Amino acid sequence: MDIANKSRIYWACRRGMRELDITIMPFFEKDFDSLDNQNKQRFVRLLEFDDPDLFDWLINQSHPEDDDLCHIISIIQEKNKTRTL
Repeated sequence: MDIANKSRIYWACRRGMRELDITIMPFFEKDFDSLDNQNKQRFVRLLEFDDPDLFDWLINQSHPEDDDLCHIISIIQEKNKTRTL
C-alpha cells in the first residue's frame, strides 16, 4: 500500500476489534502525518497483520520478531500514552 494514499490507509486502520480501533485510529488521525517516510512504511506494514497479533503486540503480550515493527509499535504506544494523560 502506498504511504501517500491516506484513504486506503484509513480504511486499513479500521479493524474488527474495538480495542484496536481505539488504539490505531487516533494514532493515524493525529500522528501519521508527522512520521518520516520510513515510519509511515512501518505503520502500513503493521496494518497487514491479523487483529489478534496486533492486539497482543500493542498490549505487550508478545512482540513481533521484526525490529522495524517493534519500533513502530513503541511509537504508537508512546503517542497514545501521552494522549491519555
